[in-house]
Amino acid sequence: MYAVITENDISKWKDSTGVLYHFPKRYEALLESGTNLIYYKGRIKDSIYRPSRLSDAPHYFGVAKIGKVYLDRESNKGDLFATIVDYRPFSVPVDFKDGGNYLEDIPPNLSSNYWRNGVRPISKEIYELIFQLGFDHGDNDFIRSKNLESSNNDNIGTLESYRDGEKKLKFVTTYERNPALRKQAIAIHGLSCRACGFNFGDFYGEYAEGFIHIHHIIPVSELDGPRTIDPETDLVPLCANCHSVVHRQKNRTLSTEELIGLIRAKKGSSENSHT
Repeated sequence: MYAVITENDISKWKDSTGVLYHFPKRYEALLESGTNLIYYKGRIKDSIYRPSRLSDAPHYFGVAKIGKVYLDRESNKGDLFATIVDYRPFSVPVDFKDGGNYLEDIPPNLSSNYWRNGVRPISKEIYELIFQLGFDHGDNDFIRSKNLESSNNDNIGTLESYRDGEKKLKFVTTYERNPALRKQAIAIHGLSCRACGFNFGDFYGEYAEGFIHIHHIIPVSELDGPRTIDPETDLVPLCANCHSVVHRQKNRTLSTEELIGLIRAKKGSSENSHT
């Protein structure tokens, strides 16, 4: 399957370029796992967004694929979000017209409102045409996207693929973590601690909203080498206290289940002492 997805500069949807795509249920059939994507932006409406765009005009700016699709836990309308994989920004903007003709085939019955659709199915031929136009004038390698949004205390790295634990030799051996995986893990699992249920935003208010540690179930330092990380199965949110307890002993990392067991055992003994 092939589709164009629209990412507007100003939007109620919580998109993150090359990481997450947030969309209403009516597009679910068009955005299945593995769908090949073309990213699209409409005409610029505020010059403040110019630094994060390739062009002021309506244009296509990258390709990607749908990873997995999940229900939005914060929506009561059935909204969904998809993880994005294999994101590649174009080296040049691809105008939505070529010689006055649209690159997309517009069905006659949709001619009056076609561009209002945030997700639009396209043929393989149109996908390949836009792909070639986006890369023919520049480097065809995976490159860093200037559109990727940086969150507090996160440094955006390359999105060639979601392989975490890339080894680097400096003065000591260190491991990189991919901030895109953090965003995806939070979207999938939420912001409450998996072990104790603590939520920083609920407790401290707006100032701490969005803060949580993301724990690698298999510690990054124990990986033999780079491996593909699935944010659904390999990552869990933990509060700072629980995360510290998990890693308290240098020679052993507690599993999430063991940590939950400790908490339940402590609560049980505390309740029994008051009976």
